[in-house]
Amino acid sequence: MSQAFQALFRAHAPFVWRVLRRHGVAERELEDAAQEVFMVVHRKLAEFDGRAAMRTWIYGIAVRVARDGRRRAHVRRERLGHELTEPSVSEVAFEHTARRQLLALAERALAQMSEDKREVFALYELDQLTMAEVAESLGIPESTALSRLYAAREEIQRHVRAHQGQEQRRAYAERAASEEKARSR
Repeated sequence: MSQAFQALFRAHAPFVWRVLRRHGVAERELEDAAQEVFMVVHRKLAEFDGRAAMRTWIYGIAVRVARDGRRRAHVRRERLGHELTEPSVSEVAFEHTARRQLLALAERALAQMSEDKREVFALYELDQLTMAEVAESLGIPESTALSRLYAAREEIQRHVRAHQGQEQRRAYAERAASEEKARSR
């Protein structure tokens, strides 16, 4: 492998991993999917014409690899995603668990979102591309990308509010059951 390609890999591998993860590639499949992306990049590098940024071109390849992976997973009837770890007693472990739960909540919200909105949200909010780069990556007008981002943000807020409401109702029910149990003693 040439030094130039190794440099390209080092520069873009973290981005590719984030794109794959945000497009539904299971944790256990990430390494293989990333390798597949860079195999395609290596094979098609001579065809890259430079009309778009290298990162934009690689993004398109990563999205196609993720889509293909989801199709294969559906055929195998595998469940995409990961399980949360059990919370620990220590404060550090508790904070880590809370962050993982929040991440899992956000991932569920993104998974339920239409692909059009999810792509815009992931590129802008998570991968920190400019809105112009997002629009170019997806081949859509910037105004369309902005409206999809706005709609995606609203969906995520609704999802989080619904989850918080469920958590509050669950906590209230547990507290009421505990108080009832204490009174019956």
